[in-house]
Amino acid sequence: MEQKKKKLGLLPKLIIAIVLGVIVGTIAQKLDLPVIIRIGATFNDIFGEFLNFSIPLIIVGFVVPGIADLGDGAGKTLALTAGIAYLSTLISGTFAYAVDMTLFPSFLDVGSIVMDNAANAEETMLAGYFTIDMPPLMEVMTALLISFILGLGISLAHSKVLKDVFNDVQQIIEKLVAGILIPLLPFHVYGIFANMTFAGTVVEIMSVFIKVFGIIIAMHVIIIIFQYVVAGAVAKRNPFALIKNEIPAYVTALGTQSSAATIPVNVECTKKNGVSKRIAEFVIPLCATIHLSGSTITLTSCSIAIMMLNGWDITLGLMIPFIMMLGVTMVAAPGVPGGAVMAALGILQTMLGFNDVMCSLMIALYIAQDSFGTACNVTGDGAIAVLMDAITGNKKETAAAQ
Repeated sequence: MEQKKKKLGLLPKLIIAIVLGVIVGTIAQKLDLPVIIRIGATFNDIFGEFLNFSIPLIIVGFVVPGIADLGDGAGKTLALTAGIAYLSTLISGTFAYAVDMTLFPSFLDVGSIVMDNAANAEETMLAGYFTIDMPPLMEVMTALLISFILGLGISLAHSKVLKDVFNDVQQIIEKLVAGILIPLLPFHVYGIFANMTFAGTVVEIMSVFIKVFGIIIAMHVIIIIFQYVVAGAVAKRNPFALIKNEIPAYVTALGTQSSAATIPVNVECTKKNGVSKRIAEFVIPLCATIHLSGSTITLTSCSIAIMMLNGWDITLGLMIPFIMMLGVTMVAAPGVPGGAVMAALGILQTMLGFNDVMCSLMIALYIAQDSFGTACNVTGDGAIAVLMDAITGNKKETAAAQ
């Protein structure tokens, strides 16, 4: 029997792309061969146009079915679960903001690297030879508003026909992300890092983000402990014993990079924590699409680091609305590896003012640690299940028994 060839994962491809970009950028810089860099920049310009065209479609494709799905469930249990999941996401993002603003200035040289258009980026990053204009069908804010209106409308009207239509649209957009955008990302990342190396900024960026990643992973661990301390206190259980039972789900999420793919394992881990079958099989699949504490920590931290490198003013008034929107726009995106950052690109542009280069860097940085963010999301889902079982599950099970 022929053995199936193992496919190279996205993370190894990105690492190869970064290393290759640095090598090619260094050679081009020493030999003064900007033509090599501009070839990659041409691909980046065209891919960037296609990405901008796709962003509104990604938002509609992910957000409409995600909100519409909230109409299916058990009434108060659904509303309470969604509320707790969203609150957990907000707490995680706000926690990340506080830690980032405290620790990042100690090792990050504020204003040292300019990536914004206003500061004449041509002096640092080479432009491509040509590009192809691909205007999007609608503005990002228009896509968000349409998604909220349609999603809520389908949910309230219980329209099966429209729901099926947008579920099909979601599958098409998932194919677009997983089959076109994600496979092309390594080439895009190669071009970005080759260009940054040629411009002489890559060393500082990489040295900074190694430290940023360390802080992000530490925050993931802290937020998981916090979630289980709260859940354990309400359920009167040992939080660390609960976390121990969630380890298989955490490890599975590290390997798959997908909250959706980890649902079966996480349901079993949650049941092992004493959560009733009814609550486990309801809360875990729901939270796999709406609870994004780890992803929010990562996106908040990476965006703050990039803004600091550009010398931008960062305030709580700027970041809180961004964090609040993250919790909504990323709904249903975790089914696709890297989906969360793709769904967040729209608000990175409209709310924080990121340009194409900054968004491309965000994609590369996010996906580089996507496994850890997903694992944090998934493990937190188990904590919410324990909490929901303590609040509603046991009472309802007792009432049913009587």
